[in-house]
Amino acid sequence: MTAPRIAIGGFLHETNTFGPSKATYDDFAHGGGSGRMMRGAEIIETCHDINAAISGAIRHGEAAGWDLRPTLFCATSPSAHVTEDAYERIAGEMIALIEAELPLDGVFLDLHGAMVTEHHDDGEGELLARLREKLGDDIPIVVCLDLHANVTAQMFDKADVLESYRTYPHVDMAETGLRGARALERMLTAPKPEKAMRVAPFLTAIAWQCTHAEPARGLYDLLRELSGDDRDMSFNMGFPAADFPECQMTVLAYGPEADDAADKMMAAIEAAEPAFKGKVWTPEDGVAEAMRLAAEPGRQGPVVISDTQDNPGAGADSNTTGMIRAMVALGAKGAIGNLYDPAAAKLAHAAGEGASITMSIGGQSGVAGDSPFEAEFLVEHLSDGTFTATGPFYRGRVLNMGLSACLKIGDLRIVLVSSKAQMADQEMFRQVGIEPTGEPILIVKSSVHFRADFEPIASHLMVCAAPGPMAVDPALLPWQRLREGVRVGALGPEFKPA
Repeated sequence: MTAPRIAIGGFLHETNTFGPSKATYDDFAHGGGSGRMMRGAEIIETCHDINAAISGAIRHGEAAGWDLRPTLFCATSPSAHVTEDAYERIAGEMIALIEAELPLDGVFLDLHGAMVTEHHDDGEGELLARLREKLGDDIPIVVCLDLHANVTAQMFDKADVLESYRTYPHVDMAETGLRGARALERMLTAPKPEKAMRVAPFLTAIAWQCTHAEPARGLYDLLRELSGDDRDMSFNMGFPAADFPECQMTVLAYGPEADDAADKMMAAIEAAEPAFKGKVWTPEDGVAEAMRLAAEPGRQGPVVISDTQDNPGAGADSNTTGMIRAMVALGAKGAIGNLYDPAAAKLAHAAGEGASITMSIGGQSGVAGDSPFEAEFLVEHLSDGTFTATGPFYRGRVLNMGLSACLKIGDLRIVLVSSKAQMADQEMFRQVGIEPTGEPILIVKSSVHFRADFEPIASHLMVCAAPGPMAVDPALLPWQRLREGVRVGALGPEFKPA
Protein backbone atom coordinates (compact mmCIF):
# COMPACT_ATOMS: atom_id res chain seq x y z
CA MET A 1 0.00 0.00 0.00
CA THR A 2 1.34 3.42 -0.96
CA ALA A 3 2.04 5.76 1.98
CA PRO A 4 -0.41 8.69 2.17
CA ARG A 5 1.21 11.79 0.69
CA ILE A 6 0.48 14.71 3.05
CA ALA A 7 1.61 18.32 2.57
CA ILE A 8 2.21 20.29 5.77
CA GLY A 9 2.94 23.95 6.45
CA GLY A 10 2.15 26.93 8.64
CA PHE A 11 1.55 30.70 8.44
CA LEU A 12 0.57 32.26 11.78
CA HIS A 13 -0.33 35.80 12.77
CA GLU A 14 -2.76 37.29 15.31
CA THR A 15 -3.83 40.73 14.16
CA ASN A 16 -4.79 43.65 16.41
CA THR A 17 -6.15 46.14 13.90
CA PHE A 18 -5.79 48.87 16.56
CA GLY A 19 -2.09 48.04 17.11
CA PRO A 20 0.76 50.49 16.53
CA SER A 21 2.90 48.57 13.99
CA LYS A 22 2.32 46.19 11.08
CA ALA A 23 3.86 42.79 10.30
CA THR A 24 6.30 42.92 7.38
CA TYR A 25 7.91 40.13 5.41
CA ASP A 26 11.11 40.65 7.40
CA ASP A 27 9.17 40.15 10.64
CA PHE A 28 8.08 36.71 9.43
CA ALA A 29 11.54 35.92 8.09
CA HIS A 30 13.13 36.70 11.48
CA GLY A 31 10.20 35.49 13.59
CA GLY A 32 11.37 36.92 16.92
CA GLY A 33 9.90 34.86 19.71
CA SER A 34 8.20 32.63 17.13
CA GLY A 35 11.34 31.38 15.37
CA ARG A 36 12.53 32.20 11.86
CA MET A 37 10.90 31.20 8.57
CA MET A 38 11.64 27.61 7.49
CA ARG A 39 11.20 25.56 4.35
CA GLY A 40 11.30 21.85 3.46
CA ALA A 41 12.97 19.27 5.68
CA GLU A 42 14.13 21.91 8.19
CA ILE A 43 10.50 22.20 9.33
CA ILE A 44 10.44 18.57 10.45
CA GLU A 45 13.87 18.77 12.06
CA THR A 46 13.16 22.02 13.98
CA CYS A 47 9.49 21.59 14.87
CA HIS A 48 9.49 17.91 15.81
CA ASP A 49 9.48 18.34 19.59
CA ILE A 50 8.24 21.88 20.28
CA ASN A 51 4.89 23.13 21.58
CA ALA A 52 3.30 23.76 18.19
CA ALA A 53 0.41 22.19 16.30
CA ILE A 54 2.66 21.26 13.40
CA SER A 55 4.79 19.26 15.85
CA GLY A 56 1.84 17.05 16.74
CA ALA A 57 1.06 16.51 13.08
CA ILE A 58 4.65 15.59 12.28
CA ARG A 59 4.80 13.04 15.09
CA HIS A 60 1.46 11.47 14.15
CA GLY A 61 2.43 11.38 10.49
CA GLU A 62 5.71 9.63 11.20
CA ALA A 63 4.01 7.05 13.43
CA ALA A 64 1.28 6.45 10.83
CA GLY A 65 3.75 6.05 7.99
CA TRP A 66 2.74 9.16 6.05
CA ASP A 67 4.91 10.52 3.28
CA LEU A 68 5.23 14.01 4.79
CA ARG A 69 5.87 16.83 2.32
CA PRO A 70 6.94 19.91 4.33
CA THR A 71 6.48 23.22 2.50
CA LEU A 72 6.82 26.52 4.40
CA PHE A 73 6.40 27.48 8.05
CA CYS A 74 6.52 30.98 9.52
CA ALA A 75 5.07 33.09 12.31
CA THR A 76 5.71 36.39 14.02
CA SER A 77 4.55 38.32 17.06
CA PRO A 78 1.01 39.72 17.03
CA SER A 79 0.77 43.24 15.67
CA ALA A 80 -1.40 45.41 13.47
CA HIS A 81 -2.20 44.26 9.92
CA VAL A 82 0.02 41.95 7.91
CA THR A 83 1.30 44.01 5.00
CA GLU A 84 0.04 43.17 1.53
CA ASP A 85 3.62 42.49 0.43
CA ALA A 86 4.23 40.00 3.24
CA TYR A 87 0.93 38.20 2.74
CA GLU A 88 1.20 37.85 -1.02
CA ARG A 89 4.80 36.67 -0.91
CA ILE A 90 4.20 34.09 1.83
CA ALA A 91 0.76 32.89 0.74
CA GLY A 92 1.91 32.71 -2.86
CA GLU A 93 4.99 30.67 -2.01
CA MET A 94 3.11 28.32 0.33
CA ILE A 95 0.40 27.54 -2.23
CA ALA A 96 2.99 27.04 -4.99
CA LEU A 97 4.97 24.64 -2.80
CA ILE A 98 1.83 22.65 -1.95
CA GLU A 99 0.72 22.55 -5.59
CA ALA A 100 4.16 21.30 -6.59
CA GLU A 101 3.62 18.23 -4.36
CA LEU A 102 0.52 17.04 -6.26
CA PRO A 103 -0.83 14.40 -6.31
CA LEU A 104 -1.66 14.62 -2.60
CA ASP A 105 -3.85 12.61 -0.26
CA GLY A 106 -4.28 15.46 2.22
CA VAL A 107 -3.07 18.82 3.55
CA PHE A 108 -2.37 19.83 7.16
CA LEU A 109 -1.92 23.53 7.95
CA ASP A 110 -0.94 25.23 11.20
CA LEU A 111 -2.63 28.65 11.09
CA HIS A 112 -3.74 31.10 13.75
CA GLY A 113 -7.22 32.07 12.61
CA ALA A 114 -7.13 35.80 13.42
CA MET A 115 -5.04 37.22 10.57
CA VAL A 116 -6.12 40.52 9.03
CA THR A 117 -4.06 41.93 6.19
CA GLU A 118 -3.89 45.35 4.58
CA HIS A 119 -6.10 44.06 1.77
CA HIS A 120 -8.08 41.12 3.26
CA ASP A 121 -10.15 41.01 6.46
CA ASP A 122 -9.86 37.22 6.53
CA GLY A 123 -6.26 36.20 5.84
CA GLU A 124 -6.78 32.49 6.55
CA GLY A 125 -10.05 32.28 4.64
CA GLU A 126 -8.42 33.87 1.61
CA LEU A 127 -5.48 31.46 1.82
CA LEU A 128 -7.80 28.44 2.03
CA ALA A 129 -9.97 29.70 -0.84
CA ARG A 130 -6.90 30.05 -3.07
CA LEU A 131 -5.69 26.61 -2.01
CA ARG A 132 -9.04 25.03 -2.83
CA GLU A 133 -8.88 26.53 -6.32
CA LYS A 134 -5.62 24.64 -6.87
CA LEU A 135 -6.54 21.36 -5.15
CA GLY A 136 -10.24 20.97 -5.85
CA ASP A 137 -12.85 19.79 -3.36
CA ASP A 138 -11.82 16.14 -2.93
CA ILE A 139 -8.46 16.46 -1.15
CA PRO A 140 -9.09 16.81 2.61
CA ILE A 141 -7.70 19.92 4.28
CA VAL A 142 -7.32 20.03 8.07
CA VAL A 143 -6.31 23.24 9.81
CA CYS A 144 -5.23 23.70 13.40
CA LEU A 145 -6.10 27.06 14.92
CA ASP A 146 -5.38 29.13 17.98
CA LEU A 147 -8.09 29.26 20.64
CA HIS A 148 -8.30 33.00 19.77
CA ALA A 149 -9.25 32.38 16.16
CA ASN A 150 -11.96 34.60 14.70
CA VAL A 151 -13.39 31.79 12.60
CA THR A 152 -15.14 33.08 9.49
CA ALA A 153 -17.74 31.49 7.24
CA GLN A 154 -15.13 31.16 4.49
CA MET A 155 -12.64 29.38 6.76
CA PHE A 156 -15.37 26.98 7.89
CA ASP A 157 -16.45 26.35 4.30
CA LYS A 158 -13.03 25.80 2.71
CA ALA A 159 -11.48 23.56 5.39
CA ASP A 160 -12.87 20.09 6.10
CA VAL A 161 -11.94 20.26 9.80
CA LEU A 162 -10.80 23.20 11.93
CA GLU A 163 -9.26 21.98 15.21
CA SER A 164 -8.41 24.55 17.92
CA TYR A 165 -6.34 24.67 21.09
CA ARG A 166 -8.24 24.00 24.33
CA THR A 167 -5.93 25.68 26.81
CA TYR A 168 -5.03 29.29 27.53
CA PRO A 169 -2.10 29.56 28.26
CA HIS A 170 -1.65 27.49 25.11
CA VAL A 171 0.23 24.50 26.49
CA ASP A 172 -1.64 22.01 24.26
CA MET A 173 -0.58 23.20 20.82
CA ALA A 174 1.19 19.95 19.93
CA GLU A 175 -1.72 17.93 21.34
CA THR A 176 -4.08 19.92 19.11
CA GLY A 177 -1.92 19.03 16.13
CA LEU A 178 -2.28 15.36 17.06
CA ARG A 179 -6.07 15.69 17.13
CA GLY A 180 -6.05 17.44 13.79
CA ALA A 181 -3.81 14.78 12.25
CA ARG A 182 -6.12 12.04 13.52
CA ALA A 183 -9.08 13.83 11.92
CA LEU A 184 -7.15 13.90 8.64
CA GLU A 185 -6.29 10.21 9.06
CA ARG A 186 -9.99 9.34 9.28
CA MET A 187 -10.74 11.21 6.05
CA LEU A 188 -8.13 9.20 4.16
CA THR A 189 -10.43 6.16 4.32
CA ALA A 190 -13.89 7.51 5.19
CA PRO A 191 -16.24 10.26 3.98
CA LYS A 192 -15.74 13.80 5.20
CA PRO A 193 -17.73 14.49 8.40
CA GLU A 194 -20.90 16.52 8.72
CA LYS A 195 -20.17 19.86 10.34
CA ALA A 196 -21.80 22.71 12.22
CA MET A 197 -20.80 26.22 13.29
CA ARG A 198 -22.38 28.56 15.83
CA VAL A 199 -21.54 32.22 16.57
CA ALA A 200 -21.85 33.77 20.04
CA PRO A 201 -23.70 37.06 20.56
CA PHE A 202 -20.88 38.68 22.59
CA LEU A 203 -17.10 39.20 22.72
CA THR A 204 -14.93 38.54 25.77
CA ALA A 205 -11.75 40.21 27.05
CA ILE A 206 -8.69 37.98 26.75
CA ALA A 207 -7.70 38.67 30.38
CA TRP A 208 -10.69 36.58 31.54
CA GLN A 209 -10.35 33.72 29.05
CA CYS A 210 -7.80 31.74 31.09
CA THR A 211 -8.71 28.04 31.15
CA HIS A 212 -7.20 27.67 34.63
CA ALA A 213 -10.24 29.54 35.98
CA GLU A 214 -13.99 29.79 35.52
CA PRO A 215 -15.92 30.15 33.33
CA ALA A 216 -13.48 28.92 30.66
CA ARG A 217 -12.37 25.88 32.68
CA GLY A 218 -15.90 24.51 32.94
CA LEU A 219 -16.75 25.32 29.34
CA TYR A 220 -13.75 23.40 28.03
CA ASP A 221 -14.61 20.48 30.33
CA LEU A 222 -18.01 20.40 28.62
CA LEU A 223 -16.34 20.62 25.22
CA ARG A 224 -14.31 17.50 26.01
CA GLU A 225 -17.45 15.68 27.11
CA LEU A 226 -19.22 16.55 23.86
CA SER A 227 -16.20 15.52 21.78
CA GLY A 228 -15.18 11.90 21.28
CA ASP A 229 -13.58 9.36 19.01
CA ASP A 230 -16.04 10.14 16.23
CA ARG A 231 -16.67 13.86 16.86
CA ASP A 232 -14.22 16.79 16.77
CA MET A 233 -15.23 20.03 18.50
CA SER A 234 -13.68 23.42 19.08
CA PHE A 235 -14.64 26.48 21.11
CA ASN A 236 -12.87 29.57 19.82
CA MET A 237 -13.00 32.46 22.30
CA GLY A 238 -11.89 34.79 19.54
CA PHE A 239 -9.47 37.69 19.42
CA PRO A 240 -11.45 40.82 20.39
CA ALA A 241 -9.21 43.40 18.72
CA ALA A 242 -9.83 42.80 15.02
CA ASP A 243 -12.23 45.39 13.62
CA PHE A 244 -14.17 43.49 10.97
CA PRO A 245 -17.65 41.92 10.90
CA GLU A 246 -16.54 38.37 11.73
CA CYS A 247 -14.56 39.15 14.87
CA GLN A 248 -16.43 36.62 16.99
CA MET A 249 -16.56 33.67 19.37
CA THR A 250 -17.52 30.41 17.68
CA VAL A 251 -18.28 26.75 18.27
CA LEU A 252 -17.35 24.17 15.64
CA ALA A 253 -18.52 20.55 15.55
CA TYR A 254 -17.61 17.74 13.12
CA GLY A 255 -19.11 14.27 13.06
CA PRO A 256 -22.39 12.58 14.04
CA GLU A 257 -25.09 14.91 15.41
CA ALA A 258 -22.83 17.91 14.91
CA ASP A 259 -25.72 20.38 15.04
CA ASP A 260 -27.02 19.09 18.37
CA ALA A 261 -23.56 19.13 19.96
CA ALA A 262 -22.88 22.68 18.70
CA ASP A 263 -26.23 23.89 20.11
CA LYS A 264 -25.50 22.42 23.56
CA MET A 265 -22.06 24.01 23.65
CA MET A 266 -23.29 27.45 22.58
CA ALA A 267 -26.10 27.38 25.13
CA ALA A 268 -23.53 26.86 27.91
CA ILE A 269 -21.37 29.70 26.56
CA GLU A 270 -24.28 32.14 26.52
CA ALA A 271 -25.25 31.16 30.07
CA ALA A 272 -21.66 31.85 31.21
CA GLU A 273 -21.52 35.40 29.82
CA PRO A 274 -21.73 37.20 33.21
CA ALA A 275 -18.72 35.24 34.50
CA PHE A 276 -16.36 36.61 31.82
CA LYS A 277 -15.35 39.57 34.01
CA GLY A 278 -12.65 40.20 36.61
CA LYS A 279 -10.85 42.72 38.84
CA VAL A 280 -8.59 45.27 37.15
CA TRP A 281 -6.30 47.64 39.09
CA THR A 282 -4.89 51.03 38.15
CA PRO A 283 -1.07 51.06 38.06
CA GLU A 284 -0.66 52.99 41.32
CA ASP A 285 -3.32 51.07 43.25
CA GLY A 286 -2.05 47.78 41.87
CA VAL A 287 1.57 48.43 42.84
CA ALA A 288 0.51 49.61 46.31
CA GLU A 289 -1.52 46.43 46.80
CA ALA A 290 1.33 44.30 45.48
CA MET A 291 3.71 45.94 47.98
CA ARG A 292 1.27 45.17 50.79
CA LEU A 293 0.92 41.55 49.72
CA ALA A 294 4.69 41.15 49.25
CA ALA A 295 5.27 42.34 52.82
CA GLU A 296 2.90 39.77 54.37
CA PRO A 297 4.64 37.39 56.79
CA GLY A 298 5.19 33.95 55.32
CA ARG A 299 4.71 35.03 51.70
CA GLN A 300 5.94 32.32 49.32
CA GLY A 301 6.96 33.61 45.88
CA PRO A 302 6.56 36.93 44.07
CA VAL A 303 3.39 38.90 43.50
CA VAL A 304 2.97 38.74 39.71
CA ILE A 305 1.21 41.61 37.92
CA SER A 306 -0.05 41.39 34.35
CA ASP A 307 0.58 44.63 32.41
CA THR A 308 -2.24 43.45 30.19
CA GLN A 309 -2.78 46.48 27.94
CA ASP A 310 0.82 46.32 26.65
CA ASN A 311 0.78 42.61 25.83
CA PRO A 312 2.83 42.00 22.66
CA GLY A 313 1.00 38.69 22.42
CA ALA A 314 -2.10 40.73 21.57
CA GLY A 315 -0.61 43.25 19.14
CA ALA A 316 0.96 45.81 21.47
CA ASP A 317 4.63 46.75 21.12
CA SER A 318 5.72 45.96 24.70
CA ASN A 319 7.10 49.45 25.25
CA THR A 320 4.70 51.41 27.46
CA THR A 321 6.02 52.93 30.68
CA GLY A 322 3.00 53.22 32.98
CA MET A 323 3.96 50.35 35.26
CA ILE A 324 7.59 51.53 35.42
CA ARG A 325 6.41 54.96 36.56
CA ALA A 326 4.17 53.48 39.24
CA MET A 327 6.93 51.22 40.61
CA VAL A 328 9.47 54.08 40.72
CA ALA A 329 7.01 56.57 42.21
CA LEU A 330 6.14 54.21 45.07
CA GLY A 331 9.72 53.00 45.58
CA ALA A 332 8.68 49.39 44.95
CA LYS A 333 11.22 46.58 44.68
CA GLY A 334 10.86 44.13 41.80
CA ALA A 335 11.40 43.54 38.09
CA ILE A 336 9.50 44.21 34.86
CA GLY A 337 9.85 42.70 31.40
CA ASN A 338 10.05 42.78 28.53
CA LEU A 339 10.51 46.43 27.51
CA TYR A 340 11.06 46.52 23.73
CA ASP A 341 13.38 49.39 22.80
CA PRO A 342 16.22 48.43 20.41
CA ALA A 343 17.74 51.93 20.43
CA ALA A 344 17.97 51.98 24.23
CA ALA A 345 19.38 48.45 24.29
CA LYS A 346 22.09 49.52 21.84
CA LEU A 347 22.99 52.49 24.08
CA ALA A 348 23.18 50.22 27.13
CA HIS A 349 25.56 47.87 25.32
CA ALA A 350 27.69 50.79 24.20
CA ALA A 351 27.91 52.04 27.80
CA GLY A 352 28.84 48.59 29.16
CA GLU A 353 28.05 46.65 32.33
CA GLY A 354 28.43 48.71 35.49
CA ALA A 355 27.95 52.03 33.70
CA SER A 356 25.41 54.66 34.71
CA ILE A 357 23.59 56.15 31.76
CA THR A 358 20.91 58.81 31.43
CA MET A 359 18.47 58.07 28.62
CA SER A 360 14.82 57.74 27.64
CA ILE A 361 13.27 54.27 27.40
CA GLY A 362 9.97 53.08 25.95
CA GLY A 363 6.93 55.27 25.51
CA GLN A 364 6.68 54.93 21.72
CA SER A 365 3.16 53.46 21.70
CA GLY A 366 1.38 56.63 20.66
CA VAL A 367 -1.34 55.83 23.19
CA ALA A 368 -2.75 58.70 25.27
CA GLY A 369 -1.16 58.73 28.71
CA ASP A 370 2.03 56.96 27.63
CA SER A 371 5.38 58.66 27.03
CA PRO A 372 9.13 57.90 27.20
CA PHE A 373 10.58 57.49 30.69
CA GLU A 374 13.82 59.44 31.16
CA ALA A 375 16.13 58.75 34.09
CA GLU A 376 19.60 57.64 35.08
CA PHE A 377 19.94 53.86 34.99
CA LEU A 378 22.60 51.42 36.10
CA VAL A 379 23.47 48.93 33.36
CA GLU A 380 23.53 45.90 35.60
CA HIS A 381 23.82 43.07 33.05
CA LEU A 382 24.14 42.65 29.28
CA SER A 383 23.13 39.73 27.05
CA ASP A 384 22.96 38.83 23.35
CA GLY A 385 19.37 37.77 24.00
CA THR A 386 19.70 34.15 22.89
CA PHE A 387 18.51 31.41 25.23
CA THR A 388 16.38 28.26 25.38
CA ALA A 389 12.93 28.62 26.93
CA THR A 390 12.11 26.15 29.69
CA GLY A 391 8.48 27.00 30.54
CA PRO A 392 5.41 25.16 29.22
CA PHE A 393 4.37 27.82 26.67
CA TYR A 394 7.59 28.43 24.71
CA ARG A 395 8.87 24.96 25.65
CA GLY A 396 12.14 24.01 23.96
CA ARG A 397 12.30 26.99 21.61
CA VAL A 398 15.58 28.83 21.15
CA LEU A 399 14.51 32.47 21.48
CA ASN A 400 16.48 35.44 20.21
CA MET A 401 15.51 38.69 21.90
CA GLY A 402 18.39 40.60 20.29
CA LEU A 403 20.67 42.87 22.29
CA SER A 404 19.28 42.77 25.83
CA ALA A 405 20.09 44.42 29.15
CA CYS A 406 19.05 44.64 32.76
CA LEU A 407 18.63 48.29 33.73
CA LYS A 408 18.30 49.21 37.40
CA ILE A 409 16.70 52.33 38.85
CA GLY A 410 16.21 52.39 42.61
CA ASP A 411 14.94 48.92 43.54
CA LEU A 412 13.41 48.25 40.11
CA ARG A 413 15.08 46.08 37.45
CA ILE A 414 13.94 46.40 33.84
CA VAL A 415 14.44 43.75 31.14
CA LEU A 416 15.31 45.70 27.99
CA VAL A 417 15.14 43.77 24.68
CA SER A 418 15.50 44.34 20.93
CA SER A 419 12.92 41.82 19.73
CA LYS A 420 9.25 41.55 20.68
CA ALA A 421 7.85 38.55 22.55
CA GLN A 422 5.52 38.47 25.50
CA MET A 423 7.01 37.76 28.91
CA ALA A 424 5.80 34.18 29.32
CA ASP A 425 8.94 32.33 30.39
CA GLN A 426 11.11 32.75 33.48
CA GLU A 427 14.25 32.46 31.34
CA MET A 428 13.38 35.86 29.85
CA PHE A 429 14.31 37.36 33.22
CA ARG A 430 17.29 35.08 33.77
CA GLN A 431 18.86 35.88 30.39
CA VAL A 432 19.73 39.33 31.80
CA GLY A 433 20.75 38.12 35.25
CA ILE A 434 17.44 38.47 37.12
CA GLU A 435 16.27 35.52 39.22
CA PRO A 436 12.46 35.85 39.11
CA THR A 437 11.84 33.72 42.19
CA GLY A 438 13.93 36.16 44.24
CA GLU A 439 11.93 39.27 43.39
CA PRO A 440 9.00 40.39 45.61
CA ILE A 441 7.08 41.83 42.64
CA LEU A 442 7.23 40.76 38.99
CA ILE A 443 5.47 42.74 36.26
CA VAL A 444 4.97 40.86 33.00
CA LYS A 445 3.83 42.29 29.68
CA SER A 446 1.44 39.43 29.03
CA SER A 447 -2.27 38.82 29.64
CA VAL A 448 -2.57 35.08 30.29
CA HIS A 449 0.28 33.09 28.71
CA PHE A 450 2.58 34.10 31.57
CA ARG A 451 0.48 31.95 33.90
CA ALA A 452 1.89 28.73 32.46
CA ASP A 453 5.37 29.42 33.89
CA PHE A 454 4.75 32.08 36.54
CA GLU A 455 1.60 30.88 38.30
CA PRO A 456 3.49 27.97 39.96
CA ILE A 457 5.96 30.41 41.59
CA ALA A 458 3.50 33.24 42.37
CA SER A 459 2.06 34.05 45.76
CA HIS A 460 -0.61 36.26 44.15
CA LEU A 461 -1.71 37.19 40.61
CA MET A 462 -3.06 40.63 39.67
CA VAL A 463 -4.13 42.49 36.51
CA CYS A 464 -3.24 46.17 35.99
CA ALA A 465 -4.38 48.49 33.20
CA ALA A 466 -1.67 51.02 32.41
CA PRO A 467 -2.17 52.98 29.17
CA GLY A 468 -1.56 50.64 26.22
CA PRO A 469 -2.88 49.57 22.80
CA MET A 470 -4.74 46.39 23.89
CA ALA A 471 -7.72 47.54 25.94
CA VAL A 472 -8.55 45.13 28.77
CA ASP A 473 -12.23 45.95 28.10
CA PRO A 474 -13.18 45.50 24.41
CA ALA A 475 -15.90 48.13 24.83
CA LEU A 476 -13.15 50.78 25.11
CA LEU A 477 -11.79 50.14 21.60
CA PRO A 478 -12.87 52.47 18.75
CA TRP A 479 -14.80 49.85 16.79
CA GLN A 480 -16.24 50.76 13.38
CA ARG A 481 -16.87 47.53 11.46
CA LEU A 482 -18.20 44.82 13.80
CA ARG A 483 -21.44 43.09 12.92
CA GLU A 484 -24.41 45.04 14.18
CA GLY A 485 -25.83 43.89 17.51
CA VAL A 486 -22.86 41.93 18.88
CA ARG A 487 -22.21 42.81 22.53
CA VAL A 488 -18.77 44.39 22.88
CA GLY A 489 -17.55 42.54 25.96
CA ALA A 490 -19.40 40.33 28.41
CA LEU A 491 -22.71 42.05 29.20
CA GLY A 492 -21.32 44.98 27.22
CA PRO A 493 -23.10 47.41 24.93
CA GLU A 494 -24.42 46.29 21.55
CA PHE A 495 -22.40 47.53 18.59
CA LYS A 496 -24.21 49.92 16.30
CA PRO A 497 -22.53 51.19 13.13
CA ALA A 498 -21.92 54.93 12.98
